[in-house]
Order: sequence, then structure tokens, then C-alpha cells
Amino acid sequence: MTNDVTVAIDAMGGDHGPAVTVPAALKCLARDPALNIVLVGLQDAIETQLRVHHAQADSRLRIQHAAEVVGMDESPALAMRNKKDSSMRVAINLVKSGEAGACISAGNTGALMATARFVLKMLPGIERPAIASELPTIKGRTFVLDLGANVDCTPEHLLQFGIMGAMLVSALDQRDAPSVGLLNIGEEEIKGNETVKQAADLLRQSGLNFYGNIEGDDIYKGTTDVVVCDGFVGNVALKTSEGLAKMISTMLREEFTRNVFTRLAGFIALPVLRAFKKRVDPRRYNGATLLGLRGVVVKSHGGADRYAFEHAIEQAVREVRNNVQQRISEKMAIMQKDAA
Repeated sequence: MTNDVTVAIDAMGGDHGPAVTVPAALKCLARDPALNIVLVGLQDAIETQLRVHHAQADSRLRIQHAAEVVGMDESPALAMRNKKDSSMRVAINLVKSGEAGACISAGNTGALMATARFVLKMLPGIERPAIASELPTIKGRTFVLDLGANVDCTPEHLLQFGIMGAMLVSALDQRDAPSVGLLNIGEEEIKGNETVKQAADLLRQSGLNFYGNIEGDDIYKGTTDVVVCDGFVGNVALKTSEGLAKMISTMLREEFTRNVFTRLAGFIALPVLRAFKKRVDPRRYNGATLLGLRGVVVKSHGGADRYAFEHAIEQAVREVRNNVQQRISEKMAIMQKDAA
């Protein structure tokens, strides 16, 4: 079994385009000798960045020219319909053709979701893709889905999210039965709206290691390996967390710079503060996967820097090497057979 993996990178996506995607690709290639990368986008712009970093295309790094770029504020429907030679579309096409095992893009989320769904199609038994990402916890990490792809969900959609999340963690962490929690307003079975109650019933009957309902604070306690919710709740929880992290960071900076004594205290505490910052650094968790598609597609944060984009590439490579799509397909086939 070979570990060789080829990934296609939408080099033009995100706020910074090739200035971030190209050096991140070079870093990953240097670390992983079994990795091959196709940089997709405007050839001149990509070659300019390669020269900046004293690099050039070779047997492991190929440039695939694409004449168009999807803007960050562009309509997803129009981008999908009118920009068939965009860097995003061509990168996804490479996954469909089998030339690449995964696509990574920091571009327009809506356009990426719409185009990937249109080009790659859904896995059997999965009705909608979900955005899944890992978050830091007291115990390590947890995967949360959906983080914004589906505002309205049925109980069956939430069940499918639970299956996909469990298979993702099972594949990446080599665990047989990762725990799955359903985000709710209380742990009791009588809590929540009808959709959540019915979803909980389906998850209990699914054969997954269903923990039960969990509350918002359980996300960062690391109560379960997977947290399931609809995209509306997931996105609100994610943005709230980002806002809280910024507030804590700002307050700490203000307090440690208030006067000469607090500055001295801050200097003494610097090693601890740096270690804390490293543990919760959101760049280490960059790379949300679009689960449920017939191919690996990973969305990087649009404002990602080189370090953060490297993590998105590595996330995609891990998913390919651990056959995440195959595991989801096999689990869905088993469940459909049992239900027949």
C-alpha cells in the first residue's frame, strides 16, 4: 500500500491567494516526501510566487493553468454556472477525474460548496454535505458538524451528520467507536425541539456510540469526540467562540500593559502565555472538510496565513490516506441494508 497522495490546491482562493497558498504548498512538500501537489490558477501569478521562494515546478509540483478566479463576494450560483475555468472549479474537476485525491481551497465558501456538490455529487445515502471542523478541548479535540452548510435540517440529516462525523474520527484517529453527542439545550431526553428529539431517537437506534444530548459547554470540555448540530446552531456556536477568544485575548493584553508592575508580571508569565496561545491557536485547527461528497474537499479560512493553510493541506492529506469517504460509504451501506 502506497502513501503517495496528490492534492489539488486552488492557488487563487482566499484573501491572499498565491502569496499564501504557494509557500504553504512548498512547506508541505518539503515535510512529506510522499506528497504531490497540483497548483491550480493563473500560471503567471503562481510562477512569480515560486520564483520568490526560489522554487520551480518539478515531478512533485505541477501547475494547472485556470483562467478565472471566483471572488470572495461572488454569488455561488453564478460562479458555479459561469466560471467553468476558475481555479476552484478546475481543482475540483481534478478530484473527479482521479488526478487528485483532494481539493483544498480558501476561496468563497458558498461557491466551493455548490461547485463541489455539483461536480462530485453526494455519497450514496447522504442527502446533504456538512461542514466539519475540529475544535480544541480540555481533553484534546472534538469534531463539530454542521458549521453552516445547512441552516434547516431534518432528524435524518442530523443522523447522517452523526454517521459522517463518527466515520471521520474513526478514520483519522483509528478508533472503532468514537462517541457522538447531540447539541441541545439540556441533557435530558425531554429537552429540545421536535427535530432534535427525533434525531436523538434515530441516533440511539443507529448503532453508533451515541452519548446523548450535550450542552454548549460540553464542546470545550471534550465530552464527546463528535458534536452534531444543524448549520445554524453550529455557525452561531463557532462565531461565539471566536468572539469570546478575541475578547479574552484583548482583556489579557490590556491588563498586562496597564502599568509597570503588570508589565513585569506579564514578562514573568510570558512562557505560560505563549504555551497557552499555542494550544488554542486557531491556525492549528484550520481546515474544515465538506463531508458527504464523493471526494475530499477541504475549506481553509479565507484569511489564513501560510502556517494555517499548511494545516488545511495536511487535513486533506490525512483524510485521503485514511479513506474517510470509503468508511462513510461502507457505514451507510450497512445501515441501509439493516433498515431494508
